[in-house]
Amino acid sequence: MCKRILTASRILYSVLISLILCAALFTAGCGQNNVPVQEEKLIRVGFSQVGSESDWRMANTASMISALSEENGFELIFDNAKQRQENQLLAIRNFIQQDVDYIVLAPIAESGWDDVLQEAKEAGIPVIIVDRQIAVSDDDLYTSWVGSNFLAEGQRAVRWLEGTIRQQGRLNQPLRILHIQGTDGATAQIQRTKALDDAVRTHPGWTIVSRLKGEYTEAKAYELVRDFLATGQQIDVIYSENDNMSFGAIRALEEAGISCGTDKDVMIISFDAVRDALRQCLEGRISICVECNPLHGPRVASLIMQLEAGEIPAKLTYVDETFFSPGILSEELINEREY
Repeated sequence: MCKRILTASRILYSVLISLILCAALFTAGCGQNNVPVQEEKLIRVGFSQVGSESDWRMANTASMISALSEENGFELIFDNAKQRQENQLLAIRNFIQQDVDYIVLAPIAESGWDDVLQEAKEAGIPVIIVDRQIAVSDDDLYTSWVGSNFLAEGQRAVRWLEGTIRQQGRLNQPLRILHIQGTDGATAQIQRTKALDDAVRTHPGWTIVSRLKGEYTEAKAYELVRDFLATGQQIDVIYSENDNMSFGAIRALEEAGISCGTDKDVMIISFDAVRDALRQCLEGRISICVECNPLHGPRVASLIMQLEAGEIPAKLTYVDETFFSPGILSEELINEREY
């Protein structure tokens, strides 16, 4: 009898031990499953954009948003400054308060950034400048810049103009140029203007009959060119510092009964080479589109990843660009463009 009781006790003891072990294993397994999986930390980027004044600017914004997406490991805080520098200064200070990892600035003008960038530097936040350049007392206030060589763009345009009028047998004849400028103080405005001024100085027959402040917008350029044409002054060339201002100028010319094109009343030189401008170039209304590539998003993302890896990126990164004229354009080429 005692032997049976002992055997039963041993069986019960074994069952209890097995249950305890199973419970322990189950608890351990549940504990492991309940441990939260640590998500990969997103890189927080504050981006202050000039605004949305042109097709180029909107393409630039789209490129930045696409490249600095959550899918690519970023959290983007986007601010549209609506063409006001004070809005950009406020945005940068807000980014600093939010303790972002990086600040990206597409500056409205070259000057006026020293104080706010000093604040970013003291907060330990690297600043990447995109598109237009800045003039600061200490280049260490920003980490890197990426954009276009606007002076080279302008030089490309005036070389084309010189070659074209030479072919037309007009090199020694007077050339009356209407200059439509972008936003005062912007790098593109400064350097594209310099290229034209340098060319005028070396060509005695070239004259800038007027300079209009188009502010990179179609509506403003249309109004200014319309009012200028009403004065009755004659022009041979419009040197327009972006495509949207060219669109406004074309509308004003056509309303005044003035044809535009290389072999027409007025030649139009345009900058940016957005898809709609290239189509007008193919159709002959715009004589030359000088490319200004807005797709800086992947370049900025690459710079940030270099910094994340502890590398020192280039201080200045210029993008490769070209120009387009009706003879080298096709509908297929235009449709393949990203902007």
